[in-house]
Amino acid sequence: MRGKLVVGNWKMNGGLAANAALLSELAAGWKPSPGRAIAVCVPYPYLAQVAAVLAGSPIAWGAQDVSEHASGAYTGEVSAGMLAEFGCRHAIVGHSERRQHYGDTDAIVAAKVVAALAAGLTPIACVGETLAERDAGVTMSVVLRQLDAILAAVGANAAKLVVAYEPVWAIGTGRTASPEEAQAVHAALRARLAKNGAAEVALLYGGSVKADNAKSLFAMADIDGGLIGGASLKAAEFLAIARS
Repeated sequence: MRGKLVVGNWKMNGGLAANAALLSELAAGWKPSPGRAIAVCVPYPYLAQVAAVLAGSPIAWGAQDVSEHASGAYTGEVSAGMLAEFGCRHAIVGHSERRQHYGDTDAIVAAKVVAALAAGLTPIACVGETLAERDAGVTMSVVLRQLDAILAAVGANAAKLVVAYEPVWAIGTGRTASPEEAQAVHAALRARLAKNGAAEVALLYGGSVKADNAKSLFAMADIDGGLIGGASLKAAEFLAIARS
């Protein structure tokens, strides 16, 4: 059953004191209702703190990446099983920053999604096009290629995914796809997922989402919530987005 989900991606931000204040404010301010949920995905070192502060709250937590490997000689990597031990429910996989700066190919992203699922995590699988790709008119082929690599790897587990569409040109730039532009891509993703028996997967939009544009974005038929970057570091802003 499709639900509404808003996920905060802290990226490489945070500090123990600032985290404690932010998390406490979120826990006090979020009043869940049926079919609506929020989560925060934080840097690895803060998982223990987040698990302690949010224990017993309705707010889920997760990581911003995960290794495709279960264990072994992979210095610096963190496995899905390790994340699960901290109570993580989610792991962002294939964020454009990982694809751009760290060489995460479609194949690597697909392998990471499989690893997350195997450990009982819900992967938030990201797809999105660059500005050059949008200007070239190949947005749909790019995002569907990225999604198809994941679907081919997960098979019958496709319904366990969350998918986030994040146009690269709109991340951290202040530019946002119009609700209609975002909906068109989400509709194409939904159709592809439906062909794989996963029409009810939650589809999130990410790209400079703020309280003043969240309501119009989330009103679209196939946009089920958001993957929120900078605005997730401000409790009042993040809660306002979640309430939209």
